[in-house]
Amino acid sequence: MDTANSSGWVMWAGMAVAAALGAVAGAVAVSANEEPAAGTPAASQSTATTCAATEVAEKTLPSVVTISASNGETGGTGSGEIIRSDGYILTNNHVISVAANGGEVGVLFNDGRGVPATIVGRDPKSDLAVIKVEGESDLPVIAFGRSEDVQVGQPVVALGAPLGLSNTVTAGIVSALDRTIEVPGDNGETALLVSAVQTDAAINPGNSGGALVNCASELVGVPSAGANIPDPSGGGGSGGDIGLGFAIPVDHAKAVSDEIIDTGTVTHAYFGVELITVPEAQGRAGGVYIRSVVPGSPAAKAGLEAGDVITAIDGSAVTTTNDVAAVTLTKNPGDTVTVDYTRGGQSGTATVKLGAQQ
Repeated sequence: MDTANSSGWVMWAGMAVAAALGAVAGAVAVSANEEPAAGTPAASQSTATTCAATEVAEKTLPSVVTISASNGETGGTGSGEIIRSDGYILTNNHVISVAANGGEVGVLFNDGRGVPATIVGRDPKSDLAVIKVEGESDLPVIAFGRSEDVQVGQPVVALGAPLGLSNTVTAGIVSALDRTIEVPGDNGETALLVSAVQTDAAINPGNSGGALVNCASELVGVPSAGANIPDPSGGGGSGGDIGLGFAIPVDHAKAVSDEIIDTGTVTHAYFGVELITVPEAQGRAGGVYIRSVVPGSPAAKAGLEAGDVITAIDGSAVTTTNDVAAVTLTKNPGDTVTVDYTRGGQSGTATVKLGAQQ
């Protein structure tokens, strides 16, 4: 995947690694949220919000948990929310991925109880995961909102365990929508936060996997990354919130978590192409260049060829490889998309029936 404009972005998941946030202008750094555990409750209230944060916290905090994950001497903490009363908990993949191969996961409930948990399934491509605690039957479940109801400027509240401080509440507004954020994933690959909700509610290391809720205490996003100012010398940047946090939208998080609970895995839509971003130059429109097409893939069956430049999908301009990757995360296998492309200076259109890939 193309990683243009990656300079200046850092995502923290126990240690700093480079990442690209292609859709966000300017150089900042991304924090994605695991810290050694602690246990002091804290709360803050932004003057920019009209949410009754006290009421939201009272209603929502029982559904929010602190998650610890470790494997040997490596580990950290993050957050999660209870999505089913029998013990299923939604979080970020990067919060628990360290424990995926023989490690341990623990959950600290709002009432102070600590219990072990198991990993139900993970989706590194979208940075989501589900864990489960056993022996529970009546846990308080967070209410789900709808992504279509989220508006720029509306007040929101973030709940989680930044810096390991369980039961922390911060407040702010939705400052932007539809951000596409590229962050580090497993095994040197990348994850993509598609149509992310941007907020100025404080998002700090440890908030990952927690809850971004509206004034009705309904989940509208899963906080997954926060930005901070980079070190002028080129380092990872200073810690601390600067009012730029990003959350996975609730509709996508719910769809992925439901599939994980039902099947233990997630199947994504599939084109079957290797792509390179083509920047605009000398009046020539940009797009993504098809380096190769997998024989027999959906792209091959649709007539796309190596050397084609994809310029739009379903009428929306394609300017980076992330635009194509976002389609594979938001569409379902079997869906059809219209691909506009150029070949040898001539324009063409192909209808691609997307395949399936785990």
